[in-house]
Amino acid sequence: MVLGKVMHYTMDAVLLSTVMAGIRRSSGFTPETSGISDPTLRSIADRFLGVGETIFDMAQATAVNSEYFKKDTRR
Repeated sequence: MVLGKVMHYTMDAVLLSTVMAGIRRSSGFTPETSGISDPTLRSIADRFLGVGETIFDMAQATAVNSEYFKKDTRR
């Protein structure tokens, strides 16, 4: 029961981090972690954002190599 909740919250955090990575990639806006005074919390925040970057890169690589996606030429 508890393990299920931990997994659920973990997946929610990874999804949030991935969305934040997508926002950074598409708009250039990113959370300002240098404003966090505690170095331990700043490190945790940077790792949290790094996980999203990694997942976003993996999803993007999967889409590029997939036959189900094509490049949008309208831009």
